[in-house]
Amino acid sequence: MTSIGVRPKPAPSRPARATGHAVANGVVLAWLALTVVAALLHRELPAPHWLLIHVFLLGAVTNAIVTWTEHFATALLRVQPPAHWWPFTRLAALNAGIVAVLCGVSGGVPAVATGGAAAVVGVVAAHITVLALRGRRALHGRFAHVVAWYLWAGVALVAGGTLGGLMASGHAASARAAHAHVNLLGWVGLSVLGTLFTLWPTVLRTRIPDGTERIARWSLRAAVPGLTAAVTGLLLQLRWLTAAGLVLYALAAVLSLVPFARTLRQRRPHNAASWMLAAGTAWFAVTLVADASRQSLDGLLPLVLVGFVGQTLLGALTFLLPVVLGGGPAALKANAALIERAWTVRAVAINAAVPPLVLPVPAWAARAAWATVLAALAAFVLAAAAAVLRSRRPSPAVAGIAAGVLLTALAAGVTAHGRPAPRPPAASGARIVDVTLADMRITPGTIDAAPGTRLVLHVTNKDAQPHDLRLASGQATPMLLAGRTATLALPALTSAVDGWCTVAGHRAAGMTMRINVTGDHHATSGQHAMRSGPLDLSAPMSPHWRPYDAALAPAPGSKEHRLELHATGQELEVAPGVRQRMWTFGGTVPGPVLRGKVGDVFTITLVNDAAMGHGIDFHAGSLAPDVPMRTIQPGERLTYRFRAEHAGAWLYHCSTMPMLQHIGNGMYGAVIIDPPGLPRADREYALVQGELYLGLPGSTEQVTKMREGRPDAWMFNGAAAGYDHAPLTARTGDRVRIWVVDAGPSSGTAFHIVGTQFDTVYKEGAYLLRKGDAGGAQVLDLAPGQGGFVETVVPEPGHYPFVDHDMRHGESGAHGIVDVTG
Repeated sequence: MTSIGVRPKPAPSRPARATGHAVANGVVLAWLALTVVAALLHRELPAPHWLLIHVFLLGAVTNAIVTWTEHFATALLRVQPPAHWWPFTRLAALNAGIVAVLCGVSGGVPAVATGGAAAVVGVVAAHITVLALRGRRALHGRFAHVVAWYLWAGVALVAGGTLGGLMASGHAASARAAHAHVNLLGWVGLSVLGTLFTLWPTVLRTRIPDGTERIARWSLRAAVPGLTAAVTGLLLQLRWLTAAGLVLYALAAVLSLVPFARTLRQRRPHNAASWMLAAGTAWFAVTLVADASRQSLDGLLPLVLVGFVGQTLLGALTFLLPVVLGGGPAALKANAALIERAWTVRAVAINAAVPPLVLPVPAWAARAAWATVLAALAAFVLAAAAAVLRSRRPSPAVAGIAAGVLLTALAAGVTAHGRPAPRPPAASGARIVDVTLADMRITPGTIDAAPGTRLVLHVTNKDAQPHDLRLASGQATPMLLAGRTATLALPALTSAVDGWCTVAGHRAAGMTMRINVTGDHHATSGQHAMRSGPLDLSAPMSPHWRPYDAALAPAPGSKEHRLELHATGQELEVAPGVRQRMWTFGGTVPGPVLRGKVGDVFTITLVNDAAMGHGIDFHAGSLAPDVPMRTIQPGERLTYRFRAEHAGAWLYHCSTMPMLQHIGNGMYGAVIIDPPGLPRADREYALVQGELYLGLPGSTEQVTKMREGRPDAWMFNGAAAGYDHAPLTARTGDRVRIWVVDAGPSSGTAFHIVGTQFDTVYKEGAYLLRKGDAGGAQVLDLAPGQGGFVETVVPEPGHYPFVDHDMRHGESGAHGIVDVTG
């Protein structure tokens, strides 16, 4: 764009500059093409959702932002373009870093991913530094203030890329939400909002409204603090600060779009670029409203990626590519016609596909929407690539560099996920061994070989969930999906070598192997479990601790119940002064208690926000487990629908193997289905009893305690002795009903309330005792996975302890208090 407010003239006839534009945009198109490939090979790739998102955002979008922010800054600052070596050097370094990130994360090599993230951050930091230095020396144009948006966008990418590098290295695992927000709202959002001040009037071929400069400055002054507050709140888990920051950012975005609306009043959209930019901006506004209300982008990514980012990128490229390709007015017109071919169909298809991607619709509808989006993207890439390649001067460079980026990343992706490979020929002295990964075992578990043997392991995953094999000697397969194979070639054996699966908890669960060298008795692989010291359950809980709300509301009147349940890791206080990393449904242990009546239909959408595979199993439903109880990988979601055919207190839990670990680390909850005619009680509470195993989730020490049945404590509703410090309440004469579900995973319970007798006992779908019967009861005994309820009338004021009457459990945390007042 060489002028503001009118259609830009073609770029000057400078071969180096024209080649630079064509090469840079050719690389963007190559990453867009690779996005289509990644989507089509979705289930064949490692970390498929993560890889697809980052091929698009990190590959295509980041290249586009770096290229075009420099282009616009050059025009707005009225300075000469930088020396031609700088864009090419920046382009090469940026894409080398991007490929390293993609290969490092998908291939399970943290050092490579971290190094790639550092390279990307370094390139963007250098990019905005150059913009800032050129701005200080420039003769500022009327719209030079827009460059400030680009500088702050770059700062956001530096912060987001740093968080990404820390996450890739195994640190800052809880920074995922902050990483997503600072990149999407900062790097992408600020770049887009800043560009729209001048690009939107240019696309519509009308003048820029008066007062735009003042609005741009004030909106940026609000957007940056708002984004900073939101990201800080997400990092510190301060919901009020996150909410305030997101609201401030949204208000700043609304203010920045005032000139957009004024321009729209001057002239309506009339071409491909204007309609797509308008639609992309509208979806961005929807995103900001939804994000501010939910404080989470989970579930909104299709809306962000397709509706906002993707459509905005395609709209901008539709308008700008013909301009920078040059060749004179005839070539500009021909290239524009080529890129805009069938744009109406593509734009309508993209926008019609967005709602099915974010709303709870049947699986076939979601698949059809994704197919529509991919078809529209592929059509644009083919048309734009044809336009780039038909430009006379830059064609060879464009073809070479773009194809190099595409083939390099594609080859890395295909290599990383380990396609089935034929058995390699045995080299001289080599011995080939077939190794299978299945049922939480590596087979064979032991290989004996003579010193000097060169082993070649042909490793196949025959399980439904991903596994890998890593050897202590340094060789490792990528993460293998079901049916995939990889080959490991070991150097000549001199000593014993241990191997294991690196998925969290799988090594401790028994997925190990050992290569013994005949006559070698020196190496050992055993580890001793670490025992935790006794907990001080009488100590106070921390000031910020909040008990799990055990109060149970009546069953809703509706016959259909919908819930979006997020699997996520969360650090929780599980005993007085003791914090533990837990695997959770919905961020709490237990997960939310669901309630309904016989015949009600429950539709649960499980979203995996964790860093490993999870699934879910509802005992309250009866259906084939193959699909709804399957393990889904990070970023994936599934819909689990069941009808409550029978009353009872039902357990739900993670269905991913090894379930001992997933349940033992907190992934469980309860579903209450009322018996027909259930009378009202004055107080109703739900207690889910579970075991507490301290230590790093999935570590050898923790899993050894699980396998030997040695919990560090027992808990009601996720905290040992929690209800000693935050008692349940009742009044004298109240009929108190307490539902109890035993989540185990290994211990039963004998639930008892000291000082009371039960006149009603309901266990596993049947009444054992009803009010009015002559007898009474003292204990509700439940095995792991069972549930029921008891009722009692508290006779007088006082403190009534409730305990698991297995005193090993009761004295180790499975106790609390009902505080009864007059």
